[in-house]
Amino acid sequence: MRHPVPAIAFALIASGLLAGCDQLGIESASATQARTEADAKAIGSACRHALRAIEDCYTLNPKAEKAAVYAGWREMDEYMRENKLEGVAPVVPRPDPAGKKKPPPVDEEVIDEPKETPAKGHAKPAH
Repeated sequence: MRHPVPAIAFALIASGLLAGCDQLGIESASATQARTEADAKAIGSACRHALRAIEDCYTLNPKAEKAAVYAGWREMDEYMRENKLEGVAPVVPRPDPAGKKKPPPVDEEVIDEPKETPAKGHAKPAH
């Protein structure tokens, strides 16, 4: 008759190692998903509090889950309306539309270059 002790010992060791994954800092797939969703909701809430449109929030955070970002934005909107809270002006400028850069500022001091005078005999008559 075989003793089930080695099989039981193996099962206990295996379950102990698998349970220790959390202690080693290895996240499970469900924990990673929950953290990712919570981060995206926090991003949405922060965007609403910073008076950003949801579209700007999506543009500034392309890797965040859009549904969770929207959920966070909407929850913060409801909270701010219920408590009559004002948003905080954002410090980071809004993104340029369609990724276009603004032209550099024009200097106010413009130096006029001398205009060419037509040579004698080639001037156009004035009407």
